[in-house]
Formats: sequence, structure tokens, C-alpha cells
Amino acid sequence: MENLIRTRRKEQGISQEELAKRCEVTRQTVNAIENNKYDPTLALAFRLAKELGTTVDELFLYR
Repeated sequence: MENLIRTRRKEQGISQEELAKRCEVTRQTVNAIENNKYDPTLALAFRLAKELGTTVDELFLYR
């Protein structure tokens, strides 16, 4: 599963640290998700999408 978290985050000028705080996870978790090393829980995927102003379907690419 690929994602557009890094792209959306950078478009909005949000750091990994800031996104992590907003989603109540560590910066390392955000980094691992962005690098496709960790698949977030459904709840975290929805929080990430909300904070980035998009939907889960638009944020995660299922291939």
C-alpha cells in the first residue's frame, strides 16, 4: 500500500512532528508510514486524512 502523506503534508507546510502531534503519534510513526514501512490502523488513517484535509481513499493507494 502506497500513500500520499508526504506529498500532502509538504503541500501544506506541515512538519512530520506537527502532523504526529495532531494525530497523537510519534514523529517516527509518521516517518514509517510515509516510507511504507508501517501500515496505520484504520483509526489513524482517518486521523491523518482529516488533518491533511482529504479522504482515506485519496490518501492511500491500494495496488
